[in-house]
Amino acid sequence: QVQLVESGGGSVQAGGSLRLSCAASGDTAGIHALAWFRQTPGKEREGVATIDNEDAYMVANSLKRRFSISKDSAKNILYLQMNNLRPEDTAMYYCAADSIARRPFTYIGRPIPAPQLGIFTWGQGTQVTVSS
Repeated sequence: QVQLVESGGGSVQAGGSLRLSCAASGDTAGIHALAWFRQTPGKEREGVATIDNEDAYMVANSLKRRFSISKDSAKNILYLQMNNLRPEDTAMYYCAADSIARRPFTYIGRPIPAPQLGIFTWGQGTQVTVSS
């Protein structure tokens, strides 16, 4: 089994930056892709960015000028650098692990239907709040 623990969330003013981290532990050899999703109350979880074990990556088109994804494979840590944050970026941010390398790409920039949430392993989430 894989365990994911996110950190780095918090409250910032518009224009500020945050770097989220996701530490993976357990059966990390089974992880072939990692991804960031975000969710606001009453809405479906949506894909923000993903990177696979060959370092192929994708960031949602609407975010790619401000967000970037990276990982430290030696430490099993995933990062999400978020710059020039806006109030609409306020959400719970979740880290996800997948055993299939390119599958998360399908969900970047769009919501993932609730019945499909189970295909990923999820962290508990970290809250990001951006004030104007």
